[in-house]
Order: sequence, then C-alpha cells, then structure tokens
Amino acid sequence: MRILVVTESFLPTVNGVTNSVCKALEHFRLRGHEAMVVVPSAGSPSHYAGYPVVEVPAVGYRQFQVGLPSPGLGAIIADFSPDVLHVASPFLLGAQAIGIGHGLGIPTVAIFQTDVAGYARSNGLGAATKVAWKIIKQVHRKADLTLVPSTASMNDLEKAGIPRLARWGRGVDLTTYHPRNRAMDAAADLRRTLAPNGETVVGYVGRIAPEKQLERLAALRGVPGVHIALVGDGPATPAVKTALRGMPVTWLGVLRGTELATAYAAFDVFVHTGDEETFGQTIQEAHASGLPVVAPRSGGPIDLVEDGVDGYLVMPGDGKELRRSIELLARDPALRLRMGEAGRRAVLGRSWERVCDELFAHYAAAAASTVTKVS
Repeated sequence: MRILVVTESFLPTVNGVTNSVCKALEHFRLRGHEAMVVVPSAGSPSHYAGYPVVEVPAVGYRQFQVGLPSPGLGAIIADFSPDVLHVASPFLLGAQAIGIGHGLGIPTVAIFQTDVAGYARSNGLGAATKVAWKIIKQVHRKADLTLVPSTASMNDLEKAGIPRLARWGRGVDLTTYHPRNRAMDAAADLRRTLAPNGETVVGYVGRIAPEKQLERLAALRGVPGVHIALVGDGPATPAVKTALRGMPVTWLGVLRGTELATAYAAFDVFVHTGDEETFGQTIQEAHASGLPVVAPRSGGPIDLVEDGVDGYLVMPGDGKELRRSIELLARDPALRLRMGEAGRRAVLGRSWERVCDELFAHYAAAAASTVTKVS
C-alpha cells in the first residue's frame, strides 16, 4: 500500500501521538509498504524509518506546534497518490487533509487520540472548549473511518453523533519494558537513591501539565514509607512543586529509552492522576514492567486497569480513595507482586506488531467502501 500519514505532532516533540505515528511508520517499513509523512514545522528530521517527512507551516502555542492549513498540501497528496490517508489526531491540518482526501476519492482514516476539548478546559480556556469540540466533530464526521483508543472515547464520539467508528488501541514494547529490568544494576542504583530506607516508590511518567492533575498527589502527604518519583516536565511543574512542597518527591526529568525503562523498574507502584486520558500509554508501559497501577475510573484507564486485579481504579478527584489505595499497596509487597504479575499478563497480547497489523484491516475496510461515506 501507499500510505500518506498526516499528523498534528511529530519529532522532536515526544508524546503519545508522535510515539504511535513512529511505531506505525516502523511497522509499515517492516511490512514493505510505501509511506510519506506530513507534519507541522518544528525541526523534524527529513526522514523517519526511511520515509520522507514533509513539514508544513505551523504556529507555536503553549509548547506545541499547531499545524496550519497549507496551500501546498493538495499537491503533496495528489503527487504521492496514496491508497489511504492516515490522519493522526486531526485538528486544523488534519481537517484540511481529510477534506482534500474526500475530494480526490482517497479513503481517509482518522485517529482520535487527543482530547483537544478536554485540554482546552484543563488549561483554563473555557470559551475554546466549545470551539475545539465543534472542530473535532466536523473533522471526524467527514472521515471515512475514525479509530478510537478506548471505550470511553467511543462513548463520547457516539454521543456527539460521529459515525463510522472502530476501536484501535495502542501497542507496548514488551521487551524494553519488562519485570526483569528490576534486577539490572542501573535500576538497583536508582532505587537506592529513591528509597535508601526501603521506602515504597510511587512513580509517575508523563507531561507535567494541567490536564494531568498531578496536584492530586498531595493527598499522599504523610503516608508513611512512601517516596514519590516524577518522570517528565511541562508547564505545570511550578504549580505541582508548590502543591507537593515538603513531601518526599524526586524529580527525574524527561527520560527516554533505556533510562525510562530503568525508572519504571525502580518503581513499586505506578500512579496516574489525570481523568481526561483518551488512552493511557504509560499505564501499559507500567504493566509491562510488572507494576500495579492506581488510576482514575475515567477515560482510557477504565479499559487498561482491572480494579482489584492489576491495580485500583479510584473516583476522579477523590483524594481519600487515592490515598487508601496507595496505602494498601505500600504496606503489602505480596499484593504489589501479585498485581504486577497480573498487569504483565494483561499486556502480553498488545505488542506494537500485533496492534499495527490491525491498521491494515481498517485501511482495507475504508478502501473497499465497507463503511458508508457521507458528504
């Protein structure tokens, strides 16, 4: 197949959208397909996985590059003549791509991945929330197929009247993230730094942003024998530091690759606090690493955490329930081990290879017009 990927985020920006696009491109190469990538201008590499990367104009907004509709996009799409348009987390640039694809008769598959309206709401942009949601609905209604990552996302889009929906989750690197990493020297060294007196290390990985609601970790203040470790950076760092002042917290900064896997291996429990996640990729990485997970009973985590089996789901914003769950895990190593093993088993069928192979069936469905098109 010839696949043109249009994405609202790409390298050097690292986030869930970028990661899934990169994994998909790597898989296209593995399966021998042709591809091209169109991205917002942000200093991206000229090629990835052997495929050309084409930048189009963008404007910076709160640490993001927002792709703008480009007069040259039509020619790019027509010249490449793809069999399918894969549009990742479509917004302004993605909307234009879907419109062009519709006009040229090219099947379009939109990947719903970022809750743009939720992001606007969390960042105090109340008026922008309605506008963002209106754009999202318009964009996805025009796509031949929209792939959603979770039950919660499916319900949200169905309620919004968006047709032609299918589930497509995310894969996880089962080799990089593995329980055996805990026995590695680097993990043992980091653990001695984080827990010199045998503390239970409660870790988080992700952006430090308003929508992640990390201030909720203040509910753990005073829990005996617990040390918090935060991996990541972002605009909410000052606010989170203020909320957690005086608590035993280590800020590990942005980590990737082997260093990130080492951090997971040094944790005892993984915690996620944001309740607007469309999926929750770091939860899968934590489970692959053999960790129990505590997360809100909201959004993507509902599909990823089996309450009482491989972690706990807590009511969003309920500090007492969050604290109680962490306390249970902190004082019971056997419970942590049992839940961690269950988490590892839960993700064994979610390798990136298997998940990306599912994409081709979705592409075929759109290309064969098995999904009804509407204007």
